[in-house]
Amino acid sequence: MALNIKRPLAFFDLETTGISITQDRIVEISVIKLHPDGSEDVRTMLINPTIPIPEEPSSIHGIYDEDVLDAPTFKEVAKSWDDFLKGCDLAGYNLVKFDIPVLVEEFLRAGIDFDIDSRKIVDAQKIFYKMQPRTLVAAYEFFCGKDLTNAHSAEADTRATMEVLMAQVEKYDGVEIKNKDGEPEIPVTNDINKLHELSISNQADVAGRLAYNDKKEIVFNFGKHRFKTVEAVLIEEPNYYNWIMKGDFPLQTKNILTKIKLGSLNQ
Repeated sequence: MALNIKRPLAFFDLETTGISITQDRIVEISVIKLHPDGSEDVRTMLINPTIPIPEEPSSIHGIYDEDVLDAPTFKEVAKSWDDFLKGCDLAGYNLVKFDIPVLVEEFLRAGIDFDIDSRKIVDAQKIFYKMQPRTLVAAYEFFCGKDLTNAHSAEADTRATMEVLMAQVEKYDGVEIKNKDGEPEIPVTNDINKLHELSISNQADVAGRLAYNDKKEIVFNFGKHRFKTVEAVLIEEPNYYNWIMKGDFPLQTKNILTKIKLGSLNQ
């Protein structure tokens, strides 16, 4: 079905050094400019972020420091991208919360006030969530074919959740999908250990402020030290520990940091 558009609609996606809008940088940008007549202009470019790309995001998007060593910085190509996107509305997936803010930030660093106000913005994720709500009521109807009449009653919600999980396992047990690398995997099996791994992923604390890296070391999962090991940061910047202890962080997170600081985490 052709989209009803009056001017070019630029679908775009960014690969970055991380998920901080202010601190992280673009390492790749790709745009498909869809014209009202159905024709397309496609442009993809690697970008030198001028900062190291941490191992974890590299393992996700497959772009490493050596890949962007000779690539232009965003500042060097900002004007050409601004020209390419002039007169275009914007579309993408989760672009409102991440891609657009990151792109605008990069343009501003390059001295370009990228125009957002005059553009229409379409986020496919918003449409997906609107049409397929991610609520317990919606899940209960989808997986169990029932209406949750007493929603927000603790017992009704608890029983509905139990039935949803049972229905999910029955529906998806052994179903093969493609992972982010395009390789086949079976994420759901009727096994509590596997379901735990799927639900918790690599979190080291329940709040997700700490995580495990590929070496099973505990790393920070936020802020300026994201992806750095806690042990190394506490040695390099001891005051960071004091800042967290005085800050609005969960007690469990603080306790884990204290154990690492005291060298007793694995005792």
